[in-house]
Amino acid sequence: MKKALIFILLVFSITLILSSCGGWRDNIKLSTKSAEFSANGDSILITTKGNSWWLTEITVDYNKFYNFDGIDVHADSYVVKQDCFVFQRRDKNTIFIKLEPNPNNLKRTVTFELEAGDYFDRVTITQNPN
Repeated sequence: MKKALIFILLVFSITLILSSCGGWRDNIKLSTKSAEFSANGDSILITTKGNSWWLTEITVDYNKFYNFDGIDVHADSYVVKQDCFVFQRRDKNTIFIKLEPNPNNLKRTVTFELEAGDYFDRVTITQNPN
């Protein structure tokens, strides 16, 4: 009887330890995680159910942008602009993304990386070639 109780407690403890591993659950809850834009440029409005997220990185094809000088990515609203995109956090739960026309003859991929605590998510926009 004592061995059975010890075995049950051991299995229960291991189960609890393993279930606590693996990071956080989705606490951003994006309304969409991907979109395809035309070569002429386009925009999208994305909502979140979580409101404590922040922007960590933007990748345009293989070019990374992660140093957003003068922009508080923890603020409720801000705008990040580069030559081909606009990322705007309009409020705690609304993201506006706009891409300029794609002048290249290759598909463009723009990824916006978000974080909330130990949870990471992304919005990936693919834009057709010109």
